[in-house]
Amino acid sequence: MKIAITGATGLIGTRLVRALKARGDEVTVLSRNPQRAAAALDVEAIGWDSLAEPAPPEALSGRDAVIHLAGEPVAQKWTTESKKAIRESRELGTRNLVAGIAASQPRPTVLLSSSAVGYYGKHGDELIDEQSAPGSDFLAGVCVAWEREAAAAETLGLRVVMIRTGVVLDASGGALKTMLPPFKAGVGGPVAGGKQYMPWIHADDIVGLYLAALGDEAWNGPINGTAPNPATNAAFSKTLGRVLHRPSIFPVPAFVIRARYGEMAELVTEGQRAIPAAATANGYKFTEPELEHALAAALDG
Repeated sequence: MKIAITGATGLIGTRLVRALKARGDEVTVLSRNPQRAAAALDVEAIGWDSLAEPAPPEALSGRDAVIHLAGEPVAQKWTTESKKAIRESRELGTRNLVAGIAASQPRPTVLLSSSAVGYYGKHGDELIDEQSAPGSDFLAGVCVAWEREAAAAETLGLRVVMIRTGVVLDASGGALKTMLPPFKAGVGGPVAGGKQYMPWIHADDIVGLYLAALGDEAWNGPINGTAPNPATNAAFSKTLGRVLHRPSIFPVPAFVIRARYGEMAELVTEGQRAIPAAATANGYKFTEPELEHALAAALDG
């Protein structure tokens, strides 16, 4: 397949490009810094400022699919400015991508767009699948706008899939990398009481979901990018400590997280017990369905 990707130098994008190249796909990257992206990934890279202009049609014409991963990092302190950047990078950035697709000829037939389980907002221990309603907080609103812009590609004849990603387990980046230092030092523990759920997924499986969605027309609409067995923060902390052979008995109060991160602390102190109902119905077999083995694999890899 010929595939165009945005956000290719991120945690998921880097792994996904590697997997696509390994199976013989032709990859083109759209990036604000095409020289750096081309050097890092060894692929064709075309410049695009996603907030300033439609995606260049020449980067999309004749491609079979587009994978859209680009977006301002959510894991930062939410100020007025950062919240604006988080929303615009997804809402306006996706709108500009679809505008580029509209101008391309021949057009791609598939758009896989990243989203997040933050779509659902706060639900406590309620079991959440793709049919659950969106939340009303900031990140939920961002996800709703993000997915609405991606879904506009359906009017152009594309099959559109939105992968609502959970906590990706990869020791080289993301939440797990941030958690490792205190746990390795023996001072890790549950956050904010630990009752909130963490909808985790191993990095190999989030890549696997994208690969499965690329080639199977049964994949449409929202897909929860989470493992089948979500864990509470307390269970996750205990399991991580066991895998590292370190204690995990030092709790982190919610007020500490809120003092450091402000409103963004909700990502840690709240959670979603999201399950991958759509992926399971489509026949996807998770390579890492159990947390302890997934954590061990992430730390080894």
